[in-house]
Amino acid sequence: MQPFIRNHQYNLIKKQVGLLQHACATVADPKIVESVRSNMQFKLTEAFPEASEAAREIVLRGSGLGTAPEFQLYLAALDSHRIAFETGTEQQLKKLFPKIKKLKLPDLAALDLKAISYLGWSDIAANKLFIVYPLNGRLVGIEGRFTPTNKKGTCFVCNRQTEVGLFTALTKSRPANASPDYYKAIGNYMCADSEVCNHNITDLAALEQFLSNVVK
Repeated sequence: MQPFIRNHQYNLIKKQVGLLQHACATVADPKIVESVRSNMQFKLTEAFPEASEAAREIVLRGSGLGTAPEFQLYLAALDSHRIAFETGTEQQLKKLFPKIKKLKLPDLAALDLKAISYLGWSDIAANKLFIVYPLNGRLVGIEGRFTPTNKKGTCFVCNRQTEVGLFTALTKSRPANASPDYYKAIGNYMCADSEVCNHNITDLAALEQFLSNVVK
C-alpha cells in the first residue's frame, strides 16, 4: 500500500489517541469512554474522505484500543504509511525566491520529511521567514517579515498557544491601473519555530487560505 497519511493527519490521529488513552485510564463510566471512541471514529473518518476502505480500516483500528502499549504499537505501525514532504532540490527551492540572490536554505538532509506539512525557515539577520508549500499541486514559496513578540499567543496555522511572531507578506496581485508603488500586505501571528508548528498542525485550511491570498 502506498503511503497515505500526511503530517497534519498523523498529528490529528495522535491527538485523538491521547484523548482516548486518557479516557480509558481515568474515566470509570463506560458510556463516556464509548463516546470518546465514537468521536475519534468520526474525526478520523472526516480527516480521510478519499481513503480506500483498507486505508480507513488501518486508521480506525486505533479507536478500538484501550491500553498505553496498544496505542504505542498502533502509532508505530502507522509510520510506514506516512507521506514524506517533497521539498524539491536546492536549485528548485531557490527558483521559488528569484529576488533573493543569497538565499540561505535549511539543511534538507537533516529534516524529518514525514513530520512536515510546510517547509519553513528563518533568516534571523534579515527578520525574514520563508515558507514553501505544495498549493493546488504546485510548489509555491512566499517570504515575509517576521517580527517576534517574545511571548505566547495563538498561531493561526496550528491554532496552538506557542511562542509567536507577526508574519507579514506582500501579495502578488495588483488592481488594474494601480500606481507603480502600490502594495498590499497581509499578516497574521504564527509560530516562531516552524518545527513546533509542524508538530502541532492538524488542519491545513488556514495555511492554504493565507498562501492563496498572497500568491493569487
